[in-house]
Amino acid sequence: MKVTLSKYAGFCDGVERAYEIVKEIAKKPDIKRPIFILGSLVHNEDVVESIEKMGIGKIDFDGKVEEITKKIDKKIGTLVITAHGIGPKIFEIARKKGVDIVDTTCPKVIKVQRLAQAFFGRNHQVIIIGEEKHKEVQGIHRWARRKSFIVSSKEDIMGLELDISRPITVISQTTQNRDWVEEMAEAISKKYPQAEIIDTVCSTTRDRQSEAKELARSNDLVLVIGSPASSNSNRLWEISKDINRKTYFIERLEDIKEEWLGNCEKIGITAGASSPRWVIREVVEYLKKV
Repeated sequence: MKVTLSKYAGFCDGVERAYEIVKEIAKKPDIKRPIFILGSLVHNEDVVESIEKMGIGKIDFDGKVEEITKKIDKKIGTLVITAHGIGPKIFEIARKKGVDIVDTTCPKVIKVQRLAQAFFGRNHQVIIIGEEKHKEVQGIHRWARRKSFIVSSKEDIMGLELDISRPITVISQTTQNRDWVEEMAEAISKKYPQAEIIDTVCSTTRDRQSEAKELARSNDLVLVIGSPASSNSNRLWEISKDINRKTYFIERLEDIKEEWLGNCEKIGITAGASSPRWVIREVVEYLKKV
């Protein structure tokens, strides 16, 4: 059986950077303890477990700053912000409570946050294309003082009532399906021709999605490795499934069903940005022996 692994499979630069920072601070004696991560560093239980073994805890976070205010107190020494990013209020709360911050926000996400902040500050109406409840989207929204407009469907666009006398700027969640973002941007442009569209889909996400299409076309079966909670992993599954109906979503090796592999000579494998190398390696090695 021929197995083709996407060259973009697994941790993206932002997630790799966040994970390395956490491993580094876990070893440093001068970091204020205890250390807690605000939410899951990545959407992968194996990685979360490895972080817990480093002695680092997790604060459950659903995006509501009001609730997290109660959880950040002097019992926390250092608070780690994940690669998804967060709004500015958390930094203010931590500072007031004497809690140190280690910010692992992906630089590409920071760029979008600053765009939202800058354009809102110039009196632009900011539209964010993305999943409303996604942590990254909520963080970007908060950098625009929660006055941006989040659109997750064409129905949302139809419902927009913007002031046509003011500038309109459109940005997007970095991990979204590029084709879908382009469709949404086109719909916005039809309603508001003056809108400025800024491409903020991550280049790695873009490449990963393009390769998923190619894997779907050139293989009998495609496996997408990722967490059900991972936005970018779900996008890869959707993209591949649209082309190859024999596309299956797994989190780890144990999720593979033998009946999927019948009459398959070529298998393509891709993985979301939160999938660690060791999980991908186990899947590849198993399939090469089948």
